[in-house]
Amino acid sequence: MSWITETPINEADGKLAETYDALIKQRGKVSNILMVHSLNPEAMSNHLDLYMTIMFGKSGLSRAEREAIAVVVSASNDCEYCVNHHAEALRRYIKDEEVISLLMSADGLETLQPRLSNIVRHAEKLTTAPGAMTESDLGELRAAGLSDKDVLDLTLIVAYFNFVNRIALGLGVTFSEQEMSGYIDD
Repeated sequence: MSWITETPINEADGKLAETYDALIKQRGKVSNILMVHSLNPEAMSNHLDLYMTIMFGKSGLSRAEREAIAVVVSASNDCEYCVNHHAEALRRYIKDEEVISLLMSADGLETLQPRLSNIVRHAEKLTTAPGAMTESDLGELRAAGLSDKDVLDLTLIVAYFNFVNRIALGLGVTFSEQEMSGYIDD
């Protein structure tokens, strides 16, 4: 739920009903962060396309790395909704709760495995100090084995989660244990 009117699934028609149906078929349910778009179904559909492309599309970044980026960006923005959603997804790939806790706090990132550390520290810097980014920051990522395509994917994921965090925070999107679980993850 959020601070604005949302169209319930059983009241949707047209493009919105089609999008809800596709989400339920593809993901198992409609998340609150997408439900908040119900007054603008075209934006919801485009948002979903971008999300699926950057989080599930072909990339040199693993699913775990992508979810870790989501968690660190969201923690850096104090977005509890996205931190919790993506930490839950991350637990499918990383079984170490200490690592997940570091990512959820965006603290101690330098202590992580080198590749993951470089990726999430870059994500944190791009989120909190975008004007301080320099070309040398990319050198650290390349040294960790990222290709230019991987660097682009990383940047797109960081930008996306900064965007989504502002939607969640600006519209008061909330979560519950029930809302966070039960998604299909291909």
